[in-house]
Amino acid sequence: MRLAATFAGAGLIALIAATAPDHARASEAPGLEPYQMVRCLQLVQDRIAAGDQASLPMQRRLLEMTDERMRTADPASFKDPKNFRALLIYAMSGGNPLTIEQVVSRLTLEDADKQMAQGVIDYLRGKPKGTIDALASINPLTETSELGAFLALVKGSVSVADQPEQAVKLFDQARLMSPGTLVEEAALRRSVALAPRIGDGGRFLHNSLQYVRNYLRSPYASQFADAFVTGVVALNGQINLDALAEVTAMMDAEQEKVVYLRIARRAAIDGLAELSTFAARKAEQGRDGQRNDNDPRAQLYSGLSGVTSGTSGDMLDKLGSIDRSKLSKGDRALLEAVEAIASEVTSAVPTPVEQAQKPVDIANLPPAPLDTQPGPSDPMIPDAAAPAPATPAPAASTPAQAPTAAPARTTVREVVPSPVPVPAPATAAAPAPEQHAPSSSPQQTASHPTPQQPAAEPEDPKIIEARRTLEAIDELLGASPK
Repeated sequence: MRLAATFAGAGLIALIAATAPDHARASEAPGLEPYQMVRCLQLVQDRIAAGDQASLPMQRRLLEMTDERMRTADPASFKDPKNFRALLIYAMSGGNPLTIEQVVSRLTLEDADKQMAQGVIDYLRGKPKGTIDALASINPLTETSELGAFLALVKGSVSVADQPEQAVKLFDQARLMSPGTLVEEAALRRSVALAPRIGDGGRFLHNSLQYVRNYLRSPYASQFADAFVTGVVALNGQINLDALAEVTAMMDAEQEKVVYLRIARRAAIDGLAELSTFAARKAEQGRDGQRNDNDPRAQLYSGLSGVTSGTSGDMLDKLGSIDRSKLSKGDRALLEAVEAIASEVTSAVPTPVEQAQKPVDIANLPPAPLDTQPGPSDPMIPDAAAPAPATPAPAASTPAQAPTAAPARTTVREVVPSPVPVPAPATAAAPAPEQHAPSSSPQQTASHPTPQQPAAEPEDPKIIEARRTLEAIDELLGASPK
């Protein structure tokens, strides 16, 4: 059916690209049924998902034309099942919620179609509970492949919070019914983000490989990169690092380097020394003989992993050799904090020879994104790499007052999955319970130890201050929400 849309919409798309001015009206496309308009829109969106960025202006134009065609269509035309299905598909493809509500209010529908329409409208309005209830009896597999794929994607999106395993199955249905489309791109991307939550490392790697193979040029690939980096860190120990390298090998050299740098940073701050060292080494070694040994970010994250693993003294020289002028503002602040911690650890009050010095543990500090303002050399880092909200929140759409005033949309509406929980920041140790002193010293407590109870050596104030500095910097860089 999608192949037929290619031929049916080719003439209209050529007409729009060649002759339609910005003020053109949908009525200037004579004799086109609503389902024909929607097929053309889907064709353009599928091109965009595959990486055709030049189709973005055409998509905006088609959304405007399709919106007007829906609003001005005779209600009798929606008695044709193809046009009614097209109305729902348009709604889930970036359509104007006001238009959908207005059209549906004029139609006389069977109960099943009325429930389906209400579920879609609730989804557009950001009402997941209403969507779940309205679509509960709808089986996407019994619908036509085009509509069923969208319904599976929508049902999966609103099921992420309470039924993640069911959501994954629905995303698989969406991919099965609509391969090579924007729906598959969105379903794959959401599956990658959801796999760490259900602890499925095999699915995570498999879906990541499929996404990289087919949709790495999608305008939403930065969201995939976020989910991929988060998933690698969250599934540490559950995924094979050689299999991880197979996925990244399908990226281009710059994308692969940036992904490994982000993994190295997150893993180092989370205290995952082995993963951080692996990622930093992969970022440094480069590809095709082009090593990245002089990349200051790789040097920083490699040094950071050394500090978190307790080898801070050995890392001071390496950290000191980093060219600060080539680091972002955020990473310069992080470098200064790490150097402060490493210096304080190595210069702390000496302990007896037989008592090994305890390294400062920053594993419980909140993780932070790679950069709040990445440069153009980092193609896979989004403009804002702050972690997702701690609780899932369906994306409530703000209805546009007029189709021409609505911002361009390039995907079905998102319902962001709940991120994998991260450890809370380290807090000061609770005071020890009061100890009763001998009768000869009635005022003596645990804060004034007896000879039988040696006092614990207080932590160096400089180390405490360095720890607080790093916590503050990570908050500045976008630490996980409380």
